[in-house]
Amino acid sequence: MKEKIISEINLDLVFKCNDFFQFSNKLEDTKTKLIFESIFWEKVFLSWINAILKKDDNKFPNFIFEKKSFSLGLQIISNKEIAFLNQKWMNKNGPTDVLSFPIISDESLNNLDHIELGDIFISLEMAIEQSYEYKHSINREMLWLASHGFLHLLGWEHNNDLDLENMLNFQEYLITRLD
Repeated sequence: MKEKIISEINLDLVFKCNDFFQFSNKLEDTKTKLIFESIFWEKVFLSWINAILKKDDNKFPNFIFEKKSFSLGLQIISNKEIAFLNQKWMNKNGPTDVLSFPIISDESLNNLDHIELGDIFISLEMAIEQSYEYKHSINREMLWLASHGFLHLLGWEHNNDLDLENMLNFQEYLITRLD
């Protein structure tokens, strides 16, 4: 199969991160510290956008494949903050690991060159807990959560076990594109 040629893609990332001094002993290695850098996430999301555009996957709205410029927000927040968002917007009690608020609603956006995808919120505390639970690095867990949130911004839903399994497999595909 011939690989689709992608012209330069632009990404406008609004990145915010709380001060997590209480976790500094768990976040000492250089690779883990990257998760607090905007440039790291810009490279990650650009890589994922390019991987998706090359794949030409029918799981995403068609108009995404014609875009050259994307924007999204990513915030790394506390359990307290994500619990507040979870209650306010999802009517669920307690913290969760990742929340996504997509903006894409229909194909009326297809006349724009630029597309605003939405916002992703990740709880660092949950990511740390889950990295221990699943026996992998905090960096890996943050990428896992970011990829999950990112796919939701692109319209991917998991309303049943098969959809969830397909989404998790695609997350793994995206993460392997970073290696």
